[in-house]
Amino acid sequence: MFVALWEYEVKPGCEKRFEEAYGPGGGWVRLFRSDSNHIETRLLRDPFRRAIYVTVDFWNSRGAYEKFMTGHQDEYTALDDAGEELTNIERRVGWFEAVDA
Repeated sequence: MFVALWEYEVKPGCEKRFEEAYGPGGGWVRLFRSDSNHIETRLLRDPFRRAIYVTVDFWNSRGAYEKFMTGHQDEYTALDDAGEELTNIERRVGWFEAVDA
C-alpha cells in the first residue's frame, strides 16, 4: 500500500468550501476514484489548529499512483489551481509505503 499525505492551511472563511472540494464528495475524490488502484482518500482537520487540514490518499502502490498522476496531469492541475484560492499553504508531507513485517 502507498499513501500520499498533504497538509493545508485554509484561509479564514474558506473552510466550508475547502471541505466540500477536498472531502468525500469533492473533485479530488471523484478524480481519484476513476482509477481502480485508488483505495480511499480521507480529509482530517486539526482540532487544535482549526485552519490546518491533511489529506491522506491511499493507493495500491506507488507505481499505480505515479501512473495515475502522469495520465491525469491536466485534471490534477485544474483542481490544484482551484484549491489555491482556498489555502494559504499547501505542503506535501510525504509519500509513504507500507512496511511488510
